[in-house]
Amino acid sequence: MIIGGGPGGYEAALVGAQLGAEVTVVDCDGLGGASVLTDCVPSKTLIATAEVMTTFDSSYEELGIIVADDTPHIEQAARVVGVDLGKVNRRVKRLALAQSHDITASVTRAGARVMRGRGRLDGQQAMDGSRKVVVRAADRTEETLTADAVLIATGGHPREIPDAKPDGERILNWTQVYDLDELPEELIVVGSGVTGAEFAGAYQALGSRVTLVSSRDRVLPGEDPDAAGVLEDVFRRRGMNVMARSRAESAKRVGDRVEVTLSDGRVITGSHCLMAVGAIPNTAGMGLEEAGVRLKDSGHIWTDKVSRTSAPGVYAAGDVTGIFALASVAAMQGRIAMYHFLGDAVAPLNLKTVSSNVFTDPEIATVGYSQADVDAGKIDARVVKLPLLRNPRAKMQGIRDGFVKIFCRPGTGIVVGGVVVSPRASELIHPISIAVDNNLTVEQIANAFTVYPSLSGSIAEVARQLHTRKTAGEG
Repeated sequence: MIIGGGPGGYEAALVGAQLGAEVTVVDCDGLGGASVLTDCVPSKTLIATAEVMTTFDSSYEELGIIVADDTPHIEQAARVVGVDLGKVNRRVKRLALAQSHDITASVTRAGARVMRGRGRLDGQQAMDGSRKVVVRAADRTEETLTADAVLIATGGHPREIPDAKPDGERILNWTQVYDLDELPEELIVVGSGVTGAEFAGAYQALGSRVTLVSSRDRVLPGEDPDAAGVLEDVFRRRGMNVMARSRAESAKRVGDRVEVTLSDGRVITGSHCLMAVGAIPNTAGMGLEEAGVRLKDSGHIWTDKVSRTSAPGVYAAGDVTGIFALASVAAMQGRIAMYHFLGDAVAPLNLKTVSSNVFTDPEIATVGYSQADVDAGKIDARVVKLPLLRNPRAKMQGIRDGFVKIFCRPGTGIVVGGVVVSPRASELIHPISIAVDNNLTVEQIANAFTVYPSLSGSIAEVARQLHTRKTAGEG
């Protein structure tokens, strides 16, 4: 029995059904969960439009592209390309629903049963090891099912500040922005983590005047500091107002405006405000603690490396566990849980092989050990960073911002981590991810052919520099 249809839930369902288990998935919104319906797929679809806008603007300036325009010069707008946000958001919703339907079709074809409703655990494990799950449908009717094992994959929902409640019109959370028909003229984004940075960059590219309110010293405080520094410089250069060390206390509507009050008493105003201040796990009202499932102080479910909770026969996967809020990690947790329960061969979750990406412009992709790990002495590693400005393909494409950074063990040269800041960094990180996952050395990366000219050539160049330093006896 699987409660929740996010990546952890539907991937577990696919594995279980394919291995011959009788699988039921209980979900109230649609398979894919928030990742597909309100988070990852919608936001990256919106960002795809923003990327086109940014590419056009940079091409107009850097590459000499001219767009014919008969508008008299005195009336000509600052930008020659605009965006129909209503049309963009309709496309976002259409693609999200299509993806959810595709997932549902795949799961049912595999042989799993999909039930629409909300599930909760009912009591402790029975003497025969089974668990009872109560499913409540939209019409409030309830059905009690028995399962040999249960996977909780219910995800999370946007965190709210008590004095900044979203109204869905002017004060928004990250699930409500897709209801907008017109582009916000002045958007205040509260929160400079991944969600805040992605939306701030996207709406700036689409044409909004953006103010990013960060309670920390810099944007993306959890990311590589060099990468975050590049992104913040780009944001400021493109006209974004980045307010560091500024904590928002409240947000309220005043007519057709929004006033955001900061902790130091300052008040900033805009046409709209997006609250991006984190997420709360969906664990309330599910009978978890009564069933013996241990929760963390944050409300997340404690799990081990094979997705087991503290309650026998109960597993958990995805954002509800508080382990790397990534669809790829959720899916892996779900697969691991199902493999483990069914007695199939399984490798425990290894977070040091996880690759992740921040879909800003430029993108920030990371894998393995980080600069913070090296600086804190958690691992002894040699580091080389190479700016993309030196890359011939980057010069041809007018790419000015970004770098490739690789971490390797001294002596052996084994690659233990990397950072790529570049357009499509999410694609470029893969060879470094393969190296980290397979304990490859910088020599092996350096000896592999790369296309000339290509951005991936910088990965090989960094590896060559690390290999040269290793053989020269540095460090």
